[in-house]
Order: sequence, then C-alpha cells, then structure tokens
Amino acid sequence: MTPRTTGPAQPSDDRLDIPTRLLVHALVREDATVDAGELYAVAALLGMSETQVRLCVKRLVAEGRFTQDGRGRKATLRAVSDVTGSVAPDAAYVRHAYRQDAGLAPWDGTWHLFAFAVPEARRTARDTLREHLLRLGAAPVQSGLYVTANPVGELVDAHARHLGVADALTRMSTTDLRIGDTTHPRTLAATLWPLDEIAERHEHLAAFAGSCLAQLTQNDPPSGAERLCMAVELAAHFTTAMEPDPLLPPQLLPQPWPGTRARRLAADCWHHLRQTPHTGDITPLRLFALYADALHPADDA
Repeated sequence: MTPRTTGPAQPSDDRLDIPTRLLVHALVREDATVDAGELYAVAALLGMSETQVRLCVKRLVAEGRFTQDGRGRKATLRAVSDVTGSVAPDAAYVRHAYRQDAGLAPWDGTWHLFAFAVPEARRTARDTLREHLLRLGAAPVQSGLYVTANPVGELVDAHARHLGVADALTRMSTTDLRIGDTTHPRTLAATLWPLDEIAERHEHLAAFAGSCLAQLTQNDPPSGAERLCMAVELAAHFTTAMEPDPLLPPQLLPQPWPGTRARRLAADCWHHLRQTPHTGDITPLRLFALYADALHPADDA
C-alpha cells in the first residue's frame, strides 16, 4: 500500500466526477447544516476550485434550497428541505443485495415477464413504464417484452396503474424460458444482461473501498476532511456500481461474483468511517445514518 499523502489514495483512473451540488448535499449533517469550512476543504481534496464551490452555494441559496449564515469558510448553510435524497441509497434495494450475498434470497427458478403495447399517443407513459422496468432490473427480450429473475410484479402493476396504462400491461411467470436455442439459466442471464460491464463497475467499487479500508486501519488515520472526502467518494462509487445492477440471484451469475466482494468491502468501509471519532464536537453527516439504515444486517431485513 502506497503511503497516504493528500486525500484518499485510489487508482488514478478510478476517480469519479462528483458534481459540486452533490458534494454540498452529501455534507449535510444530522442537524441539517453544512459547515462551509468542511465544504471547502473536501472540495479542494476533490480538485474543485473555491470559485466553483462559491458559485454553487450561491445558486443553491438563490433556489431556496439552503439558507446561509456568515460568509466564506466561516459560513454555515442550513438545508431548507431534505436534500440528501440525491445521495441516499435505496435502502430496500441495498438490503436485498446483501440478503442475496448472504444466501438469504435464493432463486426459485422462476422468470417474470412483462409485455405492454401502449399506443404512440401515450408515448410518455410508455417510455416511463419502460424506464421503470429497467430500473427494477428487467432486461428487454424483444420489442415490448421484458424479463427479470426477481418477483417485481406488484411494483410494476402499481406503476402501470399510476400511469393509467394498466390495461396495456401483461405479465406472466415461467420456469421454462427459451430464447432461440438457449435455455440454460446462467447462459440466458449472460445473454440478456451486460454482466461484464456490471462486474467492472463493482471492481472499481472494490478497489476504492479496499484503498479506503487500508487507510482507515493504519496507524496514521486520515484527517477529518479526508474522512469526509472518503465518505462522499464511497457513496458515489457505491451508487455508480449499484444503480445499473439488476441484482440477479447468485445462481445466475459467474462465481465468484465481484459484486459480493465489493459490497462487503463497502460495508466494512462505512463501519470504520462511522466508528472513527469525529474531530472536535462535529455533528455526524446525515449520509452516515442513511447508509447505516441501508446496510442493516441482512437477516433482519
């Protein structure tokens, strides 16, 4: 492990482009405030300029999302509403991932299929339903037909009713799925989903989380600003890896699956970040509480 110099160590090609607005949201503390001194310090570690941060804060205040007390690095921002939704993990989705990793959500061999034929006049509803299916991890089989290994039928039904297109939705389940001459479940999964791309994103998460863990467990731990920087970047890496992951059951994935290792390392990293004492009397980030909730023990989910 290369000795730490400035900022969290990580592979040079593994740095994510974190928007300044997202950084401000991520640094909201449990009392709904953002310390401007912390904000500027973390922004500098992420390669953001003071002007970039100042203009972002000005816009957020002008939009009514924050109020500001004081000026410059001595200012305190206060969130007018809960703005951490933009960086919050989907707790139910993340818990399901960890349940799968722990072998607590085995696949029963059932494929769930959804078909719809929404007229062009209702294109927006049709596109919205398709995007919802993709977010739930479904893959397109052919035009208007999608499949997933997870039982998400009730969620799809509810969304179709909300869009007013429930009468155009057909859903079915089968244990006998064939696409062309392909019938083997693991081969079907490799055909339907871009598993190599999904695995690569998890490898990036694992590399970053492993680097953070090495720093958090060394004799010379990171400074307060470096820890905050780690938390923000870890959340960004976690989101980048998890959002496009269809959370296929382990029975359908190559083994060992890098997502399992990446999520374990990320959970260990969050644990150490929460356990590391804060410098002075600083209120913890709301981000820590959000991830603590999402990473609730799998057997209690």
